[in-house]
Amino acid sequence: MTSPIHVTYLDKATAILARIRDEEGDAIVRAGHAVADRIAEDRLIYVIGPGGHSQIGAEEVFSRAGGLACIWSFIDDGFYLGHGAARSMAIERTPGYARAILSGGGMTAGDVLIIVNAYGINSSTIDSANYARENGILSIGVTSIANQRGLPQGHPSRHPSGKDLCDLVDIVVDTKMPPGDAVMVIDGVREKVGPVSTMVNAFTMNSIMLEAIAELARRGIEAPIWRSSNSPGGDEANLDVTARYRNRIPNL
Repeated sequence: MTSPIHVTYLDKATAILARIRDEEGDAIVRAGHAVADRIAEDRLIYVIGPGGHSQIGAEEVFSRAGGLACIWSFIDDGFYLGHGAARSMAIERTPGYARAILSGGGMTAGDVLIIVNAYGINSSTIDSANYARENGILSIGVTSIANQRGLPQGHPSRHPSGKDLCDLVDIVVDTKMPPGDAVMVIDGVREKVGPVSTMVNAFTMNSIMLEAIAELARRGIEAPIWRSSNSPGGDEANLDVTARYRNRIPNL
């Protein structure tokens, strides 16, 4: 008997997650330690997801129950799909747009910027990596290497330089997303279906944050953690971290 489609989809998705676990462990630990180093210095952790669905990766770790409170995510209306999918795509392909966002973020040399983008080739993504390099900011890329390597030069999605994110960042964590994102073939359906980028981005981002929290604990440093406001005592538990970061993170 053929398995239901959703079961096969789960199997394919979990196989990719397992590859991240097995093949990207060292990179995740390095990224987590880089985040921990900055938190130990009372720095903020900066995150950008330059693209419609990739921005979900930046949202995933911002103001998140059980997550770090010192995250400044550049959640931008230009990338937001709610204002129009074609508009979002046009903006993510616009050279200079991400630079304008990042330049207003207060980052300085020695900070860390996590760039989460499934495809790793659009203008806003490459501009983000270049901005970090030019300003002495350590960059972490959460992205699919296979997609970058497989997309031909001259594709309209690419930054004018034709560069790949994985070649520009200090630490790259490969999410193993296959070219085109979708992983399922269904008889009678022309296109592949079943995207996985959001779940692999979320797993990778949370894995980096968990490694940072664990590393801080090993150093005897208590990480600033949000508790769910929808749980008993949540609002009260968050008073200290809210007071600590409310004036430092504009969109908190």
